[in-house]
Amino acid sequence: MDKGYKRPTARSRELRNQATPAERALWAQLSNRRIAGIRFNRQFPIGPFICDFVSRSAKLVIEVDGGQHAVDVEKDQSRTAYLEAQGYRVIRFWNNDVLDRIEGVVSEIEAVLETCPPPAPPINGRGEE
Repeated sequence: MDKGYKRPTARSRELRNQATPAERALWAQLSNRRIAGIRFNRQFPIGPFICDFVSRSAKLVIEVDGGQHAVDVEKDQSRTAYLEAQGYRVIRFWNNDVLDRIEGVVSEIEAVLETCPPPAPPINGRGEE
């Protein structure tokens, strides 16, 4: 096995520990079901990609993008196409939007969640997915 390869869970943990200020700010809003009572996970693997924030029940991926994403548009488009093919809706915010207008970002997420399929009922009775 390639020594540079990390299992998705190890890489996810690493990314959570190295979160950007914008990711930390948005997580403060998304954690503990603060938005519409929906559960989100941070740095969640879907196929070959690790997504910034994912609600499996709402089938929503939220990406927080820095300046490098303005350069690598094709890579983001193919990533989005893959995630959409898996049944997810993908929304993106720039770092500066999250940091400078968090209330507006939260409002946009709430509006998108209103159009997402309703979450499935809890499987184990504890409200976990």
